[in-house]
Amino acid sequence: MDNYRIAIVVGSLREGSINRKIARSMCGMRGDGLECSMVEIGDLPLYNQDYDALPHQPEAYTRFRDQIAAADGILFCTPEYNRGVPGVLKNAIDVGSRPYGKSIWNKKPAAIISASPGAIGGFGANHQLRQACVFLDMPVMQQPEAYLGHVTDDSFDSDGCLKEGPLKDLVAKLAHAFHDWVDMIHRSRAALA
Repeated sequence: MDNYRIAIVVGSLREGSINRKIARSMCGMRGDGLECSMVEIGDLPLYNQDYDALPHQPEAYTRFRDQIAAADGILFCTPEYNRGVPGVLKNAIDVGSRPYGKSIWNKKPAAIISASPGAIGGFGANHQLRQACVFLDMPVMQQPEAYLGHVTDDSFDSDGCLKEGPLKDLVAKLAHAFHDWVDMIHRSRAALA
């Protein structure tokens, strides 16, 4: 099984965020062929097109773009705010897609997990993010879908990792499916090269 470097982008800045805990749990799983690292987005200045004309980009932009560019695939873990993606995540998408013609997202295989204490598991944010990924030319894993509903702090142990049970089993299934998705995309491209 080939290993792939996966950048995880979490759409919540809160340290105790359930989506951050899902991402950490996924990073902690072994045997899935994914070498995960969290890419922080909270320090990114709001995207401003004026930056594109500067000889030097803000340091946080450069760090973020370099980390995403080095990844073989992207995993988004996000809550839903007001039926859409959180502003901090939309800002990260915009920062990575600019300057025009230099998007770091282009052709990166992706998966989206949205988790919520509510019943629909962040469905609105998940689909809004999918729309952006389509425009950014990111092949997004279609199945299994990952709208994780009824996720609360009780879903995690005292270390912030998923407790044994159906949710942890589902996240492990998602990790393996995402590995296979990234593998398929990379092998298809190699065959065409």
